[in-house]
Amino acid sequence: MNVTTIGIDIAKSVFQVHGVDAVGQVTVTKKLRRAEVMRFFEAIPACLVGMEACATAHFWARELSALGHQVRLMPPSYVKAYLRRQKNDAADAEAICEAVTRPTMRFVPIKSAERQGVLVLHRTRELLVRQRTMLINAIRGHCAEFGIIAPQGARRACELVEQVRQAGAGELPELARSALLRLAEQLCTLATEIHGLERQLLAWHRQDEASQRLATIPGIGIITATALSAAVTDPGLFRSGREFAAFLGLVPRQNSSGGKDRLGRISKMGDGYLRKLLVVGATSVIRRARTSTSASASWINALLERRPARVVTVAMANKNARIAWAVLKRGEVYRPPVMA
Repeated sequence: MNVTTIGIDIAKSVFQVHGVDAVGQVTVTKKLRRAEVMRFFEAIPACLVGMEACATAHFWARELSALGHQVRLMPPSYVKAYLRRQKNDAADAEAICEAVTRPTMRFVPIKSAERQGVLVLHRTRELLVRQRTMLINAIRGHCAEFGIIAPQGARRACELVEQVRQAGAGELPELARSALLRLAEQLCTLATEIHGLERQLLAWHRQDEASQRLATIPGIGIITATALSAAVTDPGLFRSGREFAAFLGLVPRQNSSGGKDRLGRISKMGDGYLRKLLVVGATSVIRRARTSTSASASWINALLERRPARVVTVAMANKNARIAWAVLKRGEVYRPPVMA
């Protein structure tokens, strides 16, 4: 088969393939079942294969790369510009085949199975934390119906559970007590599971050099450092720290025309999980900066005099993203600024 470039639209069961030769002539358009994909690519010579960076894309990229093909992943939003007319599997595969050959196309680095495993730990921990928050809110809401309250905060939920255990029959019906204690048991189980996942992340952090270097940045702890190290496999794909911050959606959205620059709120594009971790870490840095006299604290306090606290938090998250890119790119640790 004379084919040099293939675009493949991946799915759960049915895959669509669109291939062209060196002069752009269509040589193959075929629909494949999942079991037929590997046999198809084994039978053709090594070529350029493009696919969207969606679910299972990294797995297929690793499998096809092992066969000798050059695989490139692209963000689906960038491929959409090459889609003509109606949307279907054949049109999607044709658009992918066209987009992968563009010299200005942005590509997503292929993640190894190990780094995907670290990201699975993060996603699992995030899911369990959300479930813990749901349980705490449910316990608080049910207890408030009987006049049982506790101070705010997830750590104070144990005090609320203790009040439920000690409440008399006249204060809390037995039916409500049994239901609330069941929720409390689930809460304790979730806390144990979350702690176990965090121990696994700590063990991986201690053996990953990039994660250890990232943890030297103020506002980036073990959770954020391991997430950045696992997600950003090749910092060289970004030309600058600002481009990396734009990848995370921490730069203003532009609506400029006619030579007039109009900047709005942050774009919130890219990986929302990494963006959230950086913003949460920046919040802790700003709280400590109010009572500090370091050079970075002086910059933060001067900015707080002119802008609201949440705007300063996002600005600090943007700054940390740029520093994280420099640390990953240069292979160095963070060096704090010196007072003039």
